[in-house]
Amino acid sequence: MLLSEFLKSGIESLSALYPAPEARSIVLLLCEERLGTHSYTPIVDPGYEVDRRILPVLEADMGRLMQGEPIQYVLGKAEFCGRSFRVTSDTLIPRPETELLCREAVRMACQVRNLRIPFGKEAAPVRILDLCTGSGNIAWTLALEVPGAEVVGVDISEGALSVAASQDFKAEMKASGSLPPIFVKADVLDTEQDFPYGSFDIVLSNPPYIRESEKAAMRRNVLSYEPGTALFVPDEDPLLFYRAVARLSDRFLSPEGKGMAEINESLGEETAAVFRENGFREVVIKRDFYEKSRFIFYSR
Repeated sequence: MLLSEFLKSGIESLSALYPAPEARSIVLLLCEERLGTHSYTPIVDPGYEVDRRILPVLEADMGRLMQGEPIQYVLGKAEFCGRSFRVTSDTLIPRPETELLCREAVRMACQVRNLRIPFGKEAAPVRILDLCTGSGNIAWTLALEVPGAEVVGVDISEGALSVAASQDFKAEMKASGSLPPIFVKADVLDTEQDFPYGSFDIVLSNPPYIRESEKAAMRRNVLSYEPGTALFVPDEDPLLFYRAVARLSDRFLSPEGKGMAEINESLGEETAAVFRENGFREVVIKRDFYEKSRFIFYSR
C-alpha cells in the first residue's frame, strides 16, 4: 500500500471523531512514529510503499484510534516541555496549558537558586513539591530544568507513580547533574498526615478540577480513556482539592516560598478565596494562552 493511500484512508476513518486537520495530524504522527516518515514524505516521494511487515501494526493502531483512544496512549508517550514522557491509561495526557505552569515554576526556582549561589557549597538546594504528580511530567521537568533541585512528587495512584518513576532521563541527568524526583504515595486530601520531607520553596499542583456536570462538553476520547479520578470532582464540592492544597501549602511551604496551581477556568475567584482563607496574602489569578483563568499563584 502506498503511504498516500494509507494516509487518505486513515484520515477518512477518523473523520467522524475529529475535525479533518486534527485527524490528519494524528495519522501523520502515527506514521512518523511507526515508519519514520514526515508530513512531506508523500509529496517528495509519492511512490513510498508502506512496509508489509509493519502494515498489521499500523492497522491495529488505527483500530484503537477509531475507537477513540488518544494517539498518546496508542504510542505510549506524549510530548511536554520539549521532552517525551511515557503515558498510560493510569495517567492523564499532559496538556500544553500546563507547560505555562512549569515555565513559571522554572523561572521562580532559578531565581531562588541564583540567590543562594553566593553561599557556595553551603547553599541549600531548591526544594519543590508536586502534588497530584500523575505521570511525573511536572516533577521531572522541574528536576531537569533546575539541576540540583530536590523534587518530591505525590500521588495516590500506584499506577501513576509507577509511570512517573519509570520516566527515563538518565542521559540528561548525567549530563546536567540533575537529581531524579522522589515519588511518594499519599492521599493529598489527608491534609494532616505525617509527611517527613521538610519544607519546600515551591509547591505545584494540577489536581482534579472538572465538575461532573461538565462531562457533557468533553470529548469521548477523554471520558472513555483518561483516568476519571484525576479529572473530576463532585459538583457539590468542586474545590475540595484546593482546600487540601492550600492546607498542605500552609504546612510545608517555606515562609518565602511560592505556590501555584492549575484551576478550573470557571472557578477562579472561588479558588483564590480558598487560598486567602488559608492565610496567603498574595493570591493572583493568571490566564493561559487562550485568555482563560487557568492558574493561581500564591504566597504569604
